[in-house]
Amino acid sequence: MTKLKTIILLISLSLAFTACQQINKQEIATYQINSKTSAIEWKGSAPHHFHSGSFDAMGEIVMENDTIKGGDFSIPIASITNYELPAEPKEQLLTHLKSPDFFNAALHPYAKFLITHAKLLSVDTTAQANYLISGDFTLIGQTHPLSFPAKIIFSGDSLKATATFKFDRLKWGMTSYNDPAQEMYILPDIEVKLNIHAAKKQKQ
Repeated sequence: MTKLKTIILLISLSLAFTACQQINKQEIATYQINSKTSAIEWKGSAPHHFHSGSFDAMGEIVMENDTIKGGDFSIPIASITNYELPAEPKEQLLTHLKSPDFFNAALHPYAKFLITHAKLLSVDTTAQANYLISGDFTLIGQTHPLSFPAKIIFSGDSLKATATFKFDRLKWGMTSYNDPAQEMYILPDIEVKLNIHAAKKQKQ
């Protein structure tokens, strides 16, 4: 092999190696949740009435090569609001919801959700959901798996996630007022609506 051919071969191998490195390089980005514009809405129902409101949301979502890799949410229980009641009964309701009968905020000031897996369902942004989000949900000191479909849209350095689902409060030990034979009875399912806005964190 001539010296020129050897040089050309070495250059080709070097370029191929560099290209493989670029292909295999993992791009990781973190999106910080905007707690001022994000909310986690809730709805609890009895047979003949319901109450609804929201919580603040904090945390981040981690992307790897344009795919959700992980993330975590913290939900401060003290941020709970109610939508439909006037001032005095609203305050009574919120105080009761923070009590040991429900969220027990004194002992468990935060609920948390840790993303363990995100399955891409569709790349069609007009679909109702394009991801199935799975993770560990911690509420009043108990952690159990929870999965739900979500619609996640990226626009520049911004991310928006929306989802609607239900979970059984009894599974997490929130068992007050669960007897249908009693006058005060609350249905097991809590309805949840996520409205999450996040921005890409700039690398230091």
